[in-house]
Amino acid sequence: MAKTFADQLASRLNDALSKTDFAGELPEGFNAQIDQAQNRQFGDYQSNAAMILAKQLRKNPREVAAAIIEQFDGGTLSEKPEIAGPGFINFRITQESLESVLQSLLNDPDQLGLEKAAEPKTIVADFSAPNVAKPMHVGHIRSTIIGDCLTRVAKFAGHTVISDNHIGDWGTQFGMILWGWKNLLDETALETDPIPELLRIYRDVNAKTKDDEALKEVCKAELVKLQGGDEENLKIWERCIELSKIGLQKIYDRLDVKFDYWLGESFYNDQLAPIVDELLAAGIAEESDGAICVFFPEVEKLADKPTIIRKSDGGFLYATTDLATIDYRINELKADAIWYVVGAPQQLHFDQIFLVSEKRGQKAELEFIPFGSILGKDRKMLRTRSGDTVQLADVLDEAVVRARVIIDEKNPDLPEEEKAEIAEIIGIGSVKYAELSQYRMTDYIFDWDTMLALKGNTAPYLLNAYVRTRAIFRKLGKDFEPGGNLTLTADAEKDLILKLAQFAEVVPSVLNDFRPNTLAAYLYEVATTYHKFWEACPVLKEEGDIRQTRLAICELTGQVLRCGLGLLGIRTTEKM
Repeated sequence: MAKTFADQLASRLNDALSKTDFAGELPEGFNAQIDQAQNRQFGDYQSNAAMILAKQLRKNPREVAAAIIEQFDGGTLSEKPEIAGPGFINFRITQESLESVLQSLLNDPDQLGLEKAAEPKTIVADFSAPNVAKPMHVGHIRSTIIGDCLTRVAKFAGHTVISDNHIGDWGTQFGMILWGWKNLLDETALETDPIPELLRIYRDVNAKTKDDEALKEVCKAELVKLQGGDEENLKIWERCIELSKIGLQKIYDRLDVKFDYWLGESFYNDQLAPIVDELLAAGIAEESDGAICVFFPEVEKLADKPTIIRKSDGGFLYATTDLATIDYRINELKADAIWYVVGAPQQLHFDQIFLVSEKRGQKAELEFIPFGSILGKDRKMLRTRSGDTVQLADVLDEAVVRARVIIDEKNPDLPEEEKAEIAEIIGIGSVKYAELSQYRMTDYIFDWDTMLALKGNTAPYLLNAYVRTRAIFRKLGKDFEPGGNLTLTADAEKDLILKLAQFAEVVPSVLNDFRPNTLAAYLYEVATTYHKFWEACPVLKEEGDIRQTRLAICELTGQVLRCGLGLLGIRTTEKM
């Protein structure tokens, strides 16, 4: 597949720069950039290179732009560039190039023009990470869905991605769960629905310990026995993890989220003491009031914020475990990069951990990918009427129920089984798209009416656009068959093909700052552009090359929407 329009224009633009009279004055390593035009009235692509260079060369930006255009050879790719405003250079793609890219993209259904990464990496993606013996709540939506999307995009771009669900399967809460298991457990409830029962006994014991210091000490003793390898407690602990994983997997199956590993905190227990010893021996860590800490005097914002890797009582902390996970991921999983998709409040923790890793001489790229909060309509943290945290399973159930109401209204004659499947796709897809269409650092309001709307930037709107691309072929009575002379005769066709060709430009940009919302925004533009094409360009009423061209455009639109939504983790449906 040839390079994207943006890449080709950039190559020609830099070639033109090398032929200008001021080529010898260009800053070393200067590379002109091409961007998609913000206003299509002025062109398809634009560059502000002349304006950047004018400041450095102390020249008039429009004169610099004119000199560049004089040397620019668009060939069959673009028409002669135009100067706009203070010195923007605008480019329009030729009809010949649009017809050519339509054919080439149809011939590349797997990648749709996207070239694989020139230097593929092995990336470990750490996301979701719920606690054992507790149900996933609405707060897990962001990490799980963003992490899954980034994993899909990175794999599609040619990287090797290892997904690791770093579950919380160790810690003080297990002392309470162990005592509760032995004294309060309802075996029938455990068999019926294990996670709510484990949560119940944890909450009951936790409440009891607030008024009973003796019980608190008993729970601590149960934890010490577990940490010491007590056979009974180890069996209970293992059973808790097994039951929790079964419950969690049901959620992941509905979300179509998969993990290569479930390496929880306990996996690294044996590595914690050696890491502390190593950091002490290397002079990276030091003793402070009985605790072992790493200080960061060289970093102003962390100068008074050391990280503790062993408490004065000998206990280890999350920091110690996270350092052990970095070791394992680099040494055993051979990670070139490690991504942590975790809430923004953890910024300080990861700043500290990454600096310790740097002090140890580790070279992997460590990326903290934070996100904001999900809010209710009152702009407060989303909770149930009783004040409890909203469970993720309940959110998914509600989404599917609401989607089913819409399907019953729109298409009541569909078979029941088909309605159920479509409701699942639309409901789950709507929750995912509501998340991924937001910039990840934005706190957004969880609103059922908005996310399930058939108009606007929503999953149902995009899915409906895809359904329309397939409806054409149902009416035709057969799938798309390549062939014919693809000839463009309407502006709506050209606009849509240009937008489809930009798929290969947008997808890699998602990883630049870990922004799935850029892909969501692009797919929304594809859907709106397709709807305009749908209104302006009859398909089956036409004959010959015009009909074949428009069928080809419908086919390609469907491919781009299906692939793009798939990268967001959203399944498509042929009917709604």
